[in-house]
Amino acid sequence: MDIKVINLSKKFDNFIAVNNINFILNKNKTLGILGPNGCGKTTSIGMMLGLITPTSGEILIDNKNINEVNRDDLLSRMNFASPYIELPKKLTVRQNLEVYGRLYGVKILKDRITEISEDLNLNSFLDKKTGELSSGQKNRVSLAKSLINKPEILFLDEPTASLDPDIGDFVRNYIESYKIKNNVTILLASHNMNEVERLCDTVIMMKKGKIVDRGTCKDIINRHGRDNLEDTFLKIARSGNEVA
Repeated sequence: MDIKVINLSKKFDNFIAVNNINFILNKNKTLGILGPNGCGKTTSIGMMLGLITPTSGEILIDNKNINEVNRDDLLSRMNFASPYIELPKKLTVRQNLEVYGRLYGVKILKDRITEISEDLNLNSFLDKKTGELSSGQKNRVSLAKSLINKPEILFLDEPTASLDPDIGDFVRNYIESYKIKNNVTILLASHNMNEVERLCDTVIMMKKGKIVDRGTCKDIINRHGRDNLEDTFLKIARSGNEVA
């Protein structure tokens, strides 16, 4: 599945959160969305998930407008992970995965929970209440929930935020290997520039709701005359608003 975003905008009262953005995320590729807090990344993801209604513009998935197709069928082929969205705290990890697995219509759910728990090293706390977990454990559970239905499109909003370097590297390794094995299309929002360089085929840079640059990490770094993506990010965040 691929994604095409065409002239997409979102306005909240007098505030323009997303301002006429366009991009294509090709099938089996990973696109990074970068930008400072408040630039429109999460709002853009929310619109692509069908959680937020655009003010204007179109979102096409496999050339079908998400507002003109069977939403349930489409959403069953997608999923989302964010450390900022809490899963039900009083349910155990196993119970959370069972609930979301049923919502996504996962067949042979018990086997899928066993598989994903082994892959992400959840077994030691599988029957512990989610609200009692460490931030690193919660992140892995959120990732497991996002993969429970083996989605064709995966939205990841800062999947390694608050993780120590070891667990963060484990999660990045897992995302890399999972993408290769399952040919999944990934949209990644992150503030970790090393993570973006490692995982993303291309990136778009957003600022104040607009896309201000785009390309491969190498192309953008070279274009701005910097040594790495983090320095490039800082230059763009602190500069004017020329739209690429």
